[in-house]
Amino acid sequence: MGACLGVCSLLSCASCLCGTAPCILCGCCPSTKNSTITRLTFSFFLLLGTLVACIMIIPGVANGLNKLPWFCSSSDTFAGTVNCNLLLGHQAVYRMCFAMAAFFFLFVIIMICVRSSRDPRAYIQNGFWFIKFLILVGITVGAFYIPNGVFTTVWYYFGMVGGFLFYLVQLILIIDLAHSWSQSWLLRAEDGNTKCWYAALLICTALLYAASIAAIVVLYIYYTKPDGCVHNKVFISLNLIFCVIVSIISILPKIQEVHPHSGLLQASVITLYTIFVTWSAMANVPEKYCNPTLLAIGYNATTSSTSSSTAAQWWDAPSIVGLVIFILCTLFISVRNSNNQQVNTLMQTEESSGEAAVHSTGDGVHKAYDNEEDGVCYSYSFFHFCLFLASLYIMMNLTNWYLPGSSDASFTSPWSAVWVKISSSWVGLFLYLWTLVAPLILPDREFN
Repeated sequence: MGACLGVCSLLSCASCLCGTAPCILCGCCPSTKNSTITRLTFSFFLLLGTLVACIMIIPGVANGLNKLPWFCSSSDTFAGTVNCNLLLGHQAVYRMCFAMAAFFFLFVIIMICVRSSRDPRAYIQNGFWFIKFLILVGITVGAFYIPNGVFTTVWYYFGMVGGFLFYLVQLILIIDLAHSWSQSWLLRAEDGNTKCWYAALLICTALLYAASIAAIVVLYIYYTKPDGCVHNKVFISLNLIFCVIVSIISILPKIQEVHPHSGLLQASVITLYTIFVTWSAMANVPEKYCNPTLLAIGYNATTSSTSSSTAAQWWDAPSIVGLVIFILCTLFISVRNSNNQQVNTLMQTEESSGEAAVHSTGDGVHKAYDNEEDGVCYSYSFFHFCLFLASLYIMMNLTNWYLPGSSDASFTSPWSAVWVKISSSWVGLFLYLWTLVAPLILPDREFN
């Protein structure tokens, strides 16, 4: 764990660890916004912690460490203080993610109501990276000294709420990406090569809907039975109906009047993501008869049933796909520059609030840098809140949303995890629908 976390310090520039931005990145990309560099660095902390958590949960790591003569060979504790069971497996993931969540929640509190770079707290946001890294390492080390007890169970329910909210954050980012994608291609079609760009839009839309239809068929085949699995049938059918409804609404003439660049491309992206969340929910159904992908380590609740062959089954396919989407969304939230007013409102960002000043270097080259004296480019506190939720989401994703039992080898997949994912898909579809109909429902407000 220390070796992995130490990579971060090697990637930082010693001469500006307490400065306003990492000098390596700023030196290579002098025109890059300082706010973007800051968000990328915080996101790197999150991804680094995620990498450490992934390493800790790999079963082969535990077997390798047990072969070391100094690693818990003569007792059940490491260095006489920390229980060995807490250093690996789901217990380690819970503690690593607890440390990341605590770190980002600390910055949520510190950065509340920061309005401009004149606020002294803005210097904390954009600098002192080595100190921040030490704080993260300190919280991580301290997390492994938390007594086991009810900590894992209580933190599981915190993770469930955080995972639900981060599903919504992901969907908002996907809505933003879909709007930006469609708008960009439609503008290029208006500038020239109209047939080419419209053909590209049509092909991408068709492929996304084809993937969604194929996924729906697979869900019906593998997660439903003719004589049962009523819950699965209802969930899959409802989400299919809801996706069809929002797709139709997205191309209604009234919607096209207020959203000229809206269409089936955005709806197809949202549909595919909704089907993914449905698939993830079906993978948590606790009935083995209706869920062939239920992991053995989650289905069998006794230590004797979790043999070495099933102990390695930590991640299922939805969790792997969710991990990839998580990484992409984490990077996107750090570099996003949205033109969609509704999305900016939901995400507490407004890229135009901070003015871009232009500075001449004297050799005819003009370099842009952030001028946040009148207003910040994004909400510092809300950005850290999103990373806080991401820490909880990755904890749930790495442990398959399984509820830990009384022993380290006891896991169950509760119905609550299914309902959290299904309800998040419904709320997400409502949010997308709201971005379409808001200008019609509230005509007196400006949504351009």
